[in-house]
Amino acid sequence: MYLGKVIGSVVSTKKDDSMRGRKLLLLRPMLIDPEDPSRFKPGGNTIVAVDTLGAGEGELVMFAQGSSARQADGLKTMPVDAAIVGLVDTVSVQGKKTYEAKNG
Repeated sequence: MYLGKVIGSVVSTKKDDSMRGRKLLLLRPMLIDPEDPSRFKPGGNTIVAVDTLGAGEGELVMFAQGSSARQADGLKTMPVDAAIVGLVDTVSVQGKKTYEAKNG
């Protein structure tokens, strides 16, 4: 699993029938800043992930990629490579809280 920030959404009116009704979100993977482990920095790539939990823009999420993504509920036969599998409440690194959700 990886951490990512939801930065947007994707709308696709034509897609595989198994994907109908599935919300697609844009994620920016988040990395621990090696110069300051109490901070995150955005990775360089952007990922389209199926939202299984109702995430919103700006939220920090856990996501799985590859065959692990298809282990999420209801995705086993879908052509997906990334799925949101958790909404993050807090993150602590080396005993210091580095992230806390606004509603957490």
